[in-house]
Amino acid sequence: STANAPEDDAPNRYSRTERTTYSRYSRDANSSGSSLPSNTLEKRIEELERELAKERQENARLMKMTQDKEELIGKLKEEIDLLNR
Repeated sequence: STANAPEDDAPNRYSRTERTTYSRYSRDANSSGSSLPSNTLEKRIEELERELAKERQENARLMKMTQDKEELIGKLKEEIDLLNR
């Protein structure tokens, strides 16, 4: 059950990160809106959203690999126990 704890926390971590990122860009847009065109900010946000999507995919892949390896370790431990008996 401890192996599932990081996975359960992942959606909360993402939503917190998204809120922080969004509020930071909202502040930046309000404070420097006159110096940077809104389309530049929109393009930057789109670029960051694509990067976030890639990082989420990589994170999901790594979490799956970790889960698979943990399952394999469990099976090997069971096999070792059987062999020791």
